[in-house]
Formats: sequence, C-alpha cells, structure tokens
Amino acid sequence: MKIAISGKGGTGKTTVAALLARALVSADKRVLAVDADPDANLAMALGCPDPRPVTPLAQRRDLVEQRTGADGGGYFKLNPRVDDLPDELAVDIGGVKLLVMGGVHQGGAGCVCPESTLVRSLVTYAMLAMDQALVLDMEAGLEHLGRGTARAVDHLLVVVEPGRRSVETARQVQKLAGDLGLESLWALGNRVRSDEDRAFLQQQLGELRFLGFLPFDDRILASDRAGRPPWEQAPDLLDVAAGWLARLAADSPLEDPAQVG
Repeated sequence: MKIAISGKGGTGKTTVAALLARALVSADKRVLAVDADPDANLAMALGCPDPRPVTPLAQRRDLVEQRTGADGGGYFKLNPRVDDLPDELAVDIGGVKLLVMGGVHQGGAGCVCPESTLVRSLVTYAMLAMDQALVLDMEAGLEHLGRGTARAVDHLLVVVEPGRRSVETARQVQKLAGDLGLESLWALGNRVRSDEDRAFLQQQLGELRFLGFLPFDDRILASDRAGRPPWEQAPDLLDVAAGWLARLAADSPLEDPAQVG
C-alpha cells in the first residue's frame, strides 16, 4: 500500500503519517516513510530523540553534485541514479525506514534545479520501484507527484481541520489530484471538538469520502511538547490508525457520521 498525505500546514498531517507508518509496522509490513515536506518533522513524530543528524537530501550538496553532475554551469542530469540511495540514506526509527527529502530553497516553487531534480527522482523511484509499504508526507501541494508517479499512489489522504483555510487547501489538493488522474482521494478530519465541527467538514467537503475523524486530544500536544511519538501517551491511536488502514484496504469510507476514529 502506497499512501500520500497532504493538507494545509499545521493540520496534523505529520502526526497522521507517523501513526499510519507505525500501524503498518505493527502489521508486520516493511515500511518506508518519505518526509517530502520542507518543514520536515516526521523523524521526531516517529520517535527519533534527536532528528538533527538526519540531513535532508536537498541539503547534501556533495551528493546532489555527484549524482546530477552539477558544476555551477547550469547543466546537470535530469535522470540521476537513485536506486541505491534508500539503503544509503534511510534511517531506521522503530522499524520504519525514513527518508527526509528537505526543501529546495533556490529558484522558487517547482524550480528545475539539481536539488529538486534529485529529490523528485528519488520520490519517483520510491513510488514506482520499491516493493514495500510507503507513507509519503507532503506539503500542501502535490509538486512531488507527476502523472506517472501519481498512478502508483494507492490512496491520497487530505488532513483537514474545521476551518475555512484548511478546507480551501483540501479543495485545491482535490483539484490537483484530479488533474493528475489520482482517483482514490480521502479526507481525514482532525482536531474535531464537536458534532458541529464534523458537520461543517462534511458539508464543506461532501464530495470527498471521509476516512475518519480524530478529536482534539491533549495527549498529542503533550507528546509533541516532549518531542515523542503520539502513541507513547495515546497507545489507542495505533488501533485507530489500524482501522484507517482496514478501511483503505476495503475501500470503505466511514459510515457513521458521528463515529470518531
């Protein structure tokens, strides 16, 4: 199962990505998690006590230059070799193999530069060629996915909280997913405090299937403050994530609008 996760920054998508990755490991799956959000936090969410030594690929200038042949003259390879990089760069965190892509800070969004070329090539390889479960934590857009890569995504989850800006981002992701031909699109409501919150999300995004709703949970905040994975203080969340995986596998959305999880 290959799952991509998007949503507005701050909606909790990295927490969702960590829960899904850990639940897959608990189900005895080989799991690769790819942190493709420039604001990379997945290592800490998975339980890495000190994520600073995990250097993002985009910041490995030596590796970027070696693989793309970039020499500062403006010419570089658009199809660099990346098949050996998962074994070389992935960090094992509690059974989850983690690759951190990092943000590309030059040339603007979607730039064609050596860093973005290597990052995109590695994401494409992970999606198309690696035979294991994959969880891809993305930024709000889908710039890491091309049409060919999108066809390898089994499910795209949009994490959304009860607010207009979060809903608008979800709608933009929905449009981008349609442009790429990505058919299995799900919404996951997070930080839901009331029936009114649930009703708001379902009214605003009624055309999307809802995978579930997570209530606002102080235990998740406490885990974040401590720099620890959410399941240490809230082990029941792993059962919730296992339920999400079961719904994805069965292609069965949440049936009871009042149900949490």
